[in-house]
Amino acid sequence: MCSVEVQGKIFEKYITAQQIEDAVYKVAQQINKDYAGKEPLFIVVLNGAFIYAADLFRKIELPSQVTFVRLQSYSGMETSGNVREMIGLNEDVEGRDVIVVEDIIDTGTSMKHFMESLKAKGVRSIALTTMLFKPDALLYKEATPKYIGIEIPKDFIVGYGMDLDGYARNLDAIYVIKK
Repeated sequence: MCSVEVQGKIFEKYITAQQIEDAVYKVAQQINKDYAGKEPLFIVVLNGAFIYAADLFRKIELPSQVTFVRLQSYSGMETSGNVREMIGLNEDVEGRDVIVVEDIIDTGTSMKHFMESLKAKGVRSIALTTMLFKPDALLYKEATPKYIGIEIPKDFIVGYGMDLDGYARNLDAIYVIKK
């Protein structure tokens, strides 16, 4: 599909499934190298990151664990600026090497909040990986991801786990809103 309609808005294909697969492989290889000899805990931020996390985790060659949290700061196409933990972390992270898995980092508001809470719980190390990163939108440098699939501009996108009001997560490519 070259374009899709989601909630009455038209989106055009922006990143292909093959480009996504290549980016995920690159990130996994770097994590495998950087964490050799360690047993990281991957914390996946729901709902958007579940597809990226599944693809990434299957390429991780380390003894590791995965768990999930759900943060919310968006409504429709706008960020509220407020971060709510809809599903919190139940695992003990003290002394653990943690890798937070996100679908997209734009302002960094959610990740700043979440990473501060992890540091307060005594993690040994913390790194952030994201499929998509909007460096021009970032407001908090402490939310800069270490492992980035693809950098994009500040446009609104859907697909590969990212949504508009819960729709379009199932698309295997990433689509940008038509201007």
